[in-house]
Amino acid sequence: MAPLTEHRLVSGPVVYGLLRLVRVSPARQEALTASLAEFCRSHELQLSGVLSDREVNSGPASAAFTGLLDVLAIPDVYGVIAPAMSHLGPKAIAAERSRRIEATGSRLLLIRPARPKHPSVSRSGPARRRSPATTRVLDPES
Repeated sequence: MAPLTEHRLVSGPVVYGLLRLVRVSPARQEALTASLAEFCRSHELQLSGVLSDREVNSGPASAAFTGLLDVLAIPDVYGVIAPAMSHLGPKAIAAERSRRIEATGSRLLLIRPARPKHPSVSRSGPARRRSPATTRVLDPES
């Protein structure tokens, strides 16, 4: 009997990481890169490289992003992975970059997706208050 697919070395979809590393310590850079690698490992993606944007005022066409668009043109590249939308740049630039990534036919995968604009409503119903009778009172000696 042949082993199951999970027991064979199978390469997953190819992705490239994008990090915005403006005034970031080497330890933080290492942690962010490790988080991309772990996410890819747990989701069966093949992280083929990580491009880093280090310029404070880099526009939508920074060297790292231009390089990213170049690798997205390679056949069989699935998409881009980033820790959060903020790694694509400030909001206006991030929106433009996201649009350009999607225009290549690639996916943009975020480890931490954007929060909803409206506060979420608790699914367990309204918050319950404890009645004063259930409050524990400590002895003054304790």
